[in-house]
Amino acid sequence: MAKSDKEEKVVSIESQKLEMRELAEKQGLKIVGVFEETKSAKEPYVRAEFQRMVQEINKGKANGILCWKMDRLARNPVDEGTIKYLLQKGILQNIKASDRDWYPDDNVLLASVEFGVATQYSRDLAKHIKRGMRQKAENGHRPSIAPLGYENTRQWGKGHEEILVDEVRFPQLRKVFDLALTVQYSVLELTKIANDEIGLKTKGYKVSRQDKKIS
Repeated sequence: MAKSDKEEKVVSIESQKLEMRELAEKQGLKIVGVFEETKSAKEPYVRAEFQRMVQEINKGKANGILCWKMDRLARNPVDEGTIKYLLQKGILQNIKASDRDWYPDDNVLLASVEFGVATQYSRDLAKHIKRGMRQKAENGHRPSIAPLGYENTRQWGKGHEEILVDEVRFPQLRKVFDLALTVQYSVLELTKIANDEIGLKTKGYKVSRQDKKIS
């Protein structure tokens, strides 16, 4: 994911949180916890915040969920089943999304359709991404971020990026490899030299734009 894409994602999450807080305030709802999940919902058991939220609900600390859209909760059958079970058993009394409410007595078919659409969207998206990456590779382009010592450039337009030598990091990385070839340094020693003496840093792709030290 490119920097701009990540920045837009962060802005989207913040705007969703703001609108949900405003909705809660208008309807007199008490927010007992905020669970911000950035990991993909495509696969089950990988979203720590989702699992923590479910645990808190099962402990009786909350009986409702406030979310932007129902499809933000699950895009795989396992998580979908968890949410539907909690709702049907009355452990969850209400799921309040920006567009509608869901209650234990609601027709489960409607929730299944909405979750099913989200799951299929996730599957289709994965196929499109894989197809795009395969096409880039067949066209002679690296279908991912350039490795350390090189950098991506979009001088030919999006989808036709060239990978060029990073004039700053490549010479630094070369020094580290030259030292490694002497077989006189351990990995930890090389890491310390790269960080403290050579000043080699990986390219940061977080919104903060701060480069990270080699580790």
